[in-house]
Amino acid sequence: MKATATLTTPDYREESIRHLPEAAQAAFARFSAGGEPAALDPVLLAILEDFIPKAPARPLAELPGDTRLADDLGFDSLAITEVVFFTEDLFGIAITNEEIVRVRTLDDLRGFIHLKVTGQPAR
Repeated sequence: MKATATLTTPDYREESIRHLPEAAQAAFARFSAGGEPAALDPVLLAILEDFIPKAPARPLAELPGDTRLADDLGFDSLAITEVVFFTEDLFGIAITNEEIVRVRTLDDLRGFIHLKVTGQPAR
């Protein structure tokens, strides 16, 4: 009988990001292999692009850090919830409602995820 991958296994994580762009998959592999904090940004942006309700005029990587998730990018509570669940599963972290409601901009999200995943603020 073949064992199935669970949420915490590397196989599950690799499978869950297979639909993301190759650059994001490579960044996730770099982060997983060596904990490279800079590799989190491309992964996070790819996750946001995957769940974004409406595509922005420019790629997320080109938008300023003060771009608001709800007002500027159209993220509603359902889309944010999907991002949170996916991010929790991918990085093996827990995010509370109280924490995520304080995240309003791209920089807020970037800093928050860096802190949750690495214990260090984003640079």
